[in-house]
Amino acid sequence: MSETEKTKKTTKIGVTGMTCASCSSAVERALNKTNGVTEAVVSLATNEAVISFDPSLVSEADLADAIESVGYGIRKEKVEIVVSGMTCSSCAMNVEKALTKINGVISTVVNLTTRKATIEFNPSIVNISMLENAIRSVGYDVEKSIEEDALSQRRRLEREERLRYRNRLIFGVIFSVPIMIFGMIPFFMDQNWQPWVLLTLTTPVYFFVGWPFFKSAFKAVTHFTSNMDVLVSLGSSAAFIYSLVSLGLGRRDIYFESAAIILTALTIGKFLEAIAKGRTSDSIAKLMGLQAKTARVIRDGNEIDIPIEDVLVGDIVSVRPGEKVPVDGTIIDGISAVDESMITGESLLADKKPGDLIIGATINKNGYLKFTAEKVGSDTMLSQIIKSVEDAQGSKAPVQRLADKVSAYFVPAVIIIALIILAIWLLLGGFGIQPTWFDITVSWYTHAILNTIAVLVIACPCALGLATPTGIMVGSGKGAELGILFKNAESLEKTLEIDTIVFDKTGTLTKGVPEVTDVIVINFDYTEDEIIRLAASAEKGSEHSLGEAIVRYASMKNLQLTDPKEFNAIPGKGIVATVETNKIILGNVSLLSEININVVERVLTQMDSLQVNGKTVMIVALNTSVIGLIAVADVIKESSKQAVKILNKMGKEVVMLTGDNERTANAIAKQAGITKIYAEVLPEEKANIVKELQEKGHKVGMVGDGINDAPALAQADIGFAVASGTDISIETSSVTLMRSDLTQVVDAIYLSKATLRIIKENLLWAFIFNIIAIPVAALGLLLPWMAAIAMASSSVIVVTNSLRLKLFKSKITGNDQ
Repeated sequence: MSETEKTKKTTKIGVTGMTCASCSSAVERALNKTNGVTEAVVSLATNEAVISFDPSLVSEADLADAIESVGYGIRKEKVEIVVSGMTCSSCAMNVEKALTKINGVISTVVNLTTRKATIEFNPSIVNISMLENAIRSVGYDVEKSIEEDALSQRRRLEREERLRYRNRLIFGVIFSVPIMIFGMIPFFMDQNWQPWVLLTLTTPVYFFVGWPFFKSAFKAVTHFTSNMDVLVSLGSSAAFIYSLVSLGLGRRDIYFESAAIILTALTIGKFLEAIAKGRTSDSIAKLMGLQAKTARVIRDGNEIDIPIEDVLVGDIVSVRPGEKVPVDGTIIDGISAVDESMITGESLLADKKPGDLIIGATINKNGYLKFTAEKVGSDTMLSQIIKSVEDAQGSKAPVQRLADKVSAYFVPAVIIIALIILAIWLLLGGFGIQPTWFDITVSWYTHAILNTIAVLVIACPCALGLATPTGIMVGSGKGAELGILFKNAESLEKTLEIDTIVFDKTGTLTKGVPEVTDVIVINFDYTEDEIIRLAASAEKGSEHSLGEAIVRYASMKNLQLTDPKEFNAIPGKGIVATVETNKIILGNVSLLSEININVVERVLTQMDSLQVNGKTVMIVALNTSVIGLIAVADVIKESSKQAVKILNKMGKEVVMLTGDNERTANAIAKQAGITKIYAEVLPEEKANIVKELQEKGHKVGMVGDGINDAPALAQADIGFAVASGTDISIETSSVTLMRSDLTQVVDAIYLSKATLRIIKENLLWAFIFNIIAIPVAALGLLLPWMAAIAMASSSVIVVTNSLRLKLFKSKITGNDQ
């Protein structure tokens, strides 16, 4: 790792004031030009900038300044601090003054009754420690700081944005409806007082409803950038000012209604767009809603209920039947079945016993459990899932590059086009040329101005800017609901491209735990159950995986075991133990030969037929004679067979990698339906095999769960890590599968395909809309207010189309989860 990578830091800053793709491009350019910034990605859908930078060269305050330098604002964060030691209103005022003095604090409210200080601040300049120190500096103490989490903050700001648009919309509609009545009904149009009524009604709409557009446009222009608000402001202002001048000159060709309806129609679009954009983050809200609010911990021998944020690592937590598990930990007492569907998507209940991991937000169904808290706060699996989804939603997909390039030059290009159209119509009017579809009662220069206004209004690039990020937000959110976590937008896009899927065998295609598959009776004086009972009693207490498999099998059959009196393990051969009064030998042919027990040809033949299928066979002997055979194997998952079958039908090449011998590998591959196998592969060779496949032109997806899979997962075009595997394999992968179910690979590919289809539909619509709409407006076939409604509708259509992804269902189960 280079020194630059070691010092690199990544931060996320909320950006306010962005209204279109031109805005996000302007912010992105400003950040990328800042010395010390290695990469900046700005998302219009989430209104966030994700910035990688060298903190030795640039600070977060500098990044905030860079954003503000191009006319946009920084989203503020909010924290509640519980203050102790305040006794009167003077105390509250002292705390408030101390906090307000800090550079970067926006507002402070201190409530003496609740003892809470609510502070809104710029997180790029201020941190919570600075706030706490300021409170302590004036003689008070801090009991607790409750920071508003990023999602809650985002949804609060979304609600506030919707409320602002709603209020302006109501105001605009109240005035615009009579404006349309007085401005478009012939009876009123003939009245001398009509223009003055329209001026009176339009002026408040122009200044109040139009204010956010004008303010944003002014910031953009004064910072030498451009955005959709520049176009809206130019269009509505042209209509208003032209009408005002005409009225002053005593003319009747006034278009106050266009100015009012443009602004009101665009506000309707913004309001509907804000509602739809809010729904794109519903998946994260669902995940947040899964969290328990309190936890029951045992301290000083007493069970007490505390807020979940107060749970500490090492706390003993108790969970009653029907309650949510608050944090992650390991069970120390109790047996129960737990519903983990909200995390893994697996509908079957998971049996839990002492020593098992239990996950926060899951539901304890029928037993009383105690566990040791091991991961709390932001370290829990649910918190990590939420962070993963947020990171994916805020990242930028390769498909967005074209839209970004277009939007960067779009607004200036539209202004130039509008000026050219104005010049052309003025020129045509000068020669007395007027198309037949024009209203001959209106002057040629009036038509020229109206056509120019329509072009300015209809060409706003909102739909273009929302086309990709809204699709990514809904697609990655739907993936989380299905138990499929995409690391970033690029992973979501590229998953569709893979043509070769490489599966690790142990723990991925197979269960990873040996199971008894066959019990063969040789001496018919004994039943299968008796053979298993004797073998399991001999192996009781054994740490060998094969012995543990036999003991588990006996436990499943509810057989009563006895403790062995003597136990002797012979490495590589088997065991000899005394059970009750008999000597039990469990092992291979070599061990039995040493003890002078004869293994007849018939038994050897049966052993060979089992071993051909990749099974490990143990001979069970009682005293001096063979009584049976027990075969143990790492069993293939049912979902593996199903996944391979579907992938083959999809035309994907399926490959298996394993360190096992060729005979075992062939047996497992045959069961799974895989024809291409790499057996006896060393861990370090797995990545080389993936690289070889890539060099042959394949786009490779690697599926694994172990530490030895990590290099191959990193080498692959898309690495799928099974969440039951190791942290390092998950860290190096592109996609995390929350269930040990390989059909999720199929769902990930289908979801990638559905998301890309939606994004391409959005981009196609945005491009076609502007390609058709601009000439139509230029020809004078749309009045300005019609152009406004069409433009607002195009953005709503794009976001609504992205929301169709919420209807995506698993191609295997047909369910949302």
